[in-house]
Amino acid sequence: MAEGNVKDGKNEFQTDALMELPTSLFAGPFVAMMEGPMREMIALQSAAAEQMLDAFLPASEKPEGAAPASDAEPNEWSTVMNELAQMWQQFATENPAIAASGIADPSRWLDMAGKWIMQFPLGGEETANRAFADLLSLWESVMAQVQSEGMNIAQAMMGEATTGSSEGKALPRSDRRFRDPQWSDNPVFAMLHQAYLMAADQLIAAADQVEGLSPDRKAQLKFFTRLLTEALSPAHFPLTNPLVIERTLETRGENLLRGMEHFLSDLKAGQLSHTDKSAFEIGENIASTPGKVVYESPLFQLIQYTPTTETVAEIPLIIFPPWINRFYILDLTAKKSFVKWCLDHGLSVFMVSWKSADASMANIGWEDYAASMVEAIDTVRKRLKVDKVHTIGYCVAGTTLAATLAMLARRGEEDKVASATFFTAQVDFSEAGELKAFIDEHQLAAVEKLAADGFLDGRYLNVAFNLLRSPDLLWNYVINNYLLGEDYKAFDLLYWNGHGTNLPARFHSEYLRQLYQDNRLVVPDAITLNGTPIDLRRIKTPTFIQAGREDHIAPPESVWKATRHFAGPIEFMLAGSGHIAGVVNPPVAGKYQYWTLPENDHALPDSLPEFIGKAVENPGSWWGYWRDWIRQLGPEEVPVKGKRKPGGRGDKVIEDAPGRYVKG
Repeated sequence: MAEGNVKDGKNEFQTDALMELPTSLFAGPFVAMMEGPMREMIALQSAAAEQMLDAFLPASEKPEGAAPASDAEPNEWSTVMNELAQMWQQFATENPAIAASGIADPSRWLDMAGKWIMQFPLGGEETANRAFADLLSLWESVMAQVQSEGMNIAQAMMGEATTGSSEGKALPRSDRRFRDPQWSDNPVFAMLHQAYLMAADQLIAAADQVEGLSPDRKAQLKFFTRLLTEALSPAHFPLTNPLVIERTLETRGENLLRGMEHFLSDLKAGQLSHTDKSAFEIGENIASTPGKVVYESPLFQLIQYTPTTETVAEIPLIIFPPWINRFYILDLTAKKSFVKWCLDHGLSVFMVSWKSADASMANIGWEDYAASMVEAIDTVRKRLKVDKVHTIGYCVAGTTLAATLAMLARRGEEDKVASATFFTAQVDFSEAGELKAFIDEHQLAAVEKLAADGFLDGRYLNVAFNLLRSPDLLWNYVINNYLLGEDYKAFDLLYWNGHGTNLPARFHSEYLRQLYQDNRLVVPDAITLNGTPIDLRRIKTPTFIQAGREDHIAPPESVWKATRHFAGPIEFMLAGSGHIAGVVNPPVAGKYQYWTLPENDHALPDSLPEFIGKAVENPGSWWGYWRDWIRQLGPEEVPVKGKRKPGGRGDKVIEDAPGRYVKG
């Protein structure tokens, strides 16, 4: 069997067709990720929008209670429409296979759904035909129900009759995407979304039944099947989403005009918007904890934050954030800032701010990041005249910190690090979660082509991470901001999420191939960094390992595996929530919980299920628990004087925090 093909008699399903990387940054999730049906869906959405605009824009008056009329001159709206028409005309020219027909009623959606299902003979032709027959049967049932209640299709679509409303009736399937009552009150929309959910379940089940694939390839197939079914939702079409229909009637199409303006703006930026970016300014109301940049290299800046207590722990703390995003996930606002919380609890805090890659960094590899960690450690030791430091590594930086500790241990320099804390970091990638769906030779080669200029544009990474949770991070914004025309809300976490970084081409290739694809970090001496073979079994540094119970990027099962490879004392803690909220959970929020081993039985069990069965649940934030752990490793305190407070007399610093690198 050829790689990427699932053959079953006459049918051949090209899994690689679902795994093509986007040919344009913005259009990736919506247009170019999948061939055929995905492109048709976009064309249908566009045609439906044009039909709505044709129907509503000429009206000179609005119904009572409608949104206020825009002050824009007609020619301004004409300009917007002309731009939109030109954009789609260019798209159609570049993609001649797209059907030019529009969508007029839900039966058009059914036709397209049938095409998608027939292209997915995952359980064999018989399974595909049965799935389509079930969908058709359900569709015929709802049409019969509508007609028996005296409504025609158009009346049902426009909500002109409410007889037979499904309100109060239990529907076979539930999904929070269709929780609004309008999806159940009208029998057409009730059965429409039920038909969709049924088809989606059948497709995913069929994918699970495919034989002859390795576990990784089957997981990959199921992942991309889920992406396909999520994209197919009737909520994404103007004339199959009752909320969009209602909003369009109320505003006479102004919601679609506003949505198109959002869309065009995002096209120009090359990135889907999640928040009002104008609401934040780095260094002012985000990443604003006072401090100084005290050291700088071509790869990173080192920030030392201003203490807020009269005495501090003698052993300073260095935080290594991931260079896939910006460091200020740990310094969002004063109430959410892990940095400020550490300062207020008597720690001397240093933060590494990584530089976003450009063409000059093409040959920066994984070993350069490891060397930079040692460079930062030695800089802090020299600056504060201390023998050792505490360290934190988050995500990819945690993985690299583990390799760095092994490198130091092999060199006999492990005493430079008093402790290592790992936030959602993996070292064993055998169960690395959904990101592995993007890892095969076909996709790795495609990614390397995207980095031909020496770096991978961070917007590609944002697309990949957004696809992991596409209903929340992709389609939700298509509905709310494009179709409903809502304005973006200010949200600090989403501002950070959209502020990505570019990655050096060499590093990105090495990391994906050596770790995600080949899992070489856990093979003793299989990787050499800066001339030193890496063996994780040599790490005897006290370690604190944090995992997120709902983490989809670094699953807890994968993070747990680090406990099997380190030789020193280990404290494992499972936090509620996921990759971000499981870490950024300040005590003041009073949210979530965390699990730790009981004080009277702290021996680490052999597996994560055993840990969960043995662990004690604690309410709220785990930050205090971690502080107690780190302070017992070095309880000594020193007064805040000299270079413990950056920027004082005789202390030549480079610039104020947060520095230049975070803004570039």
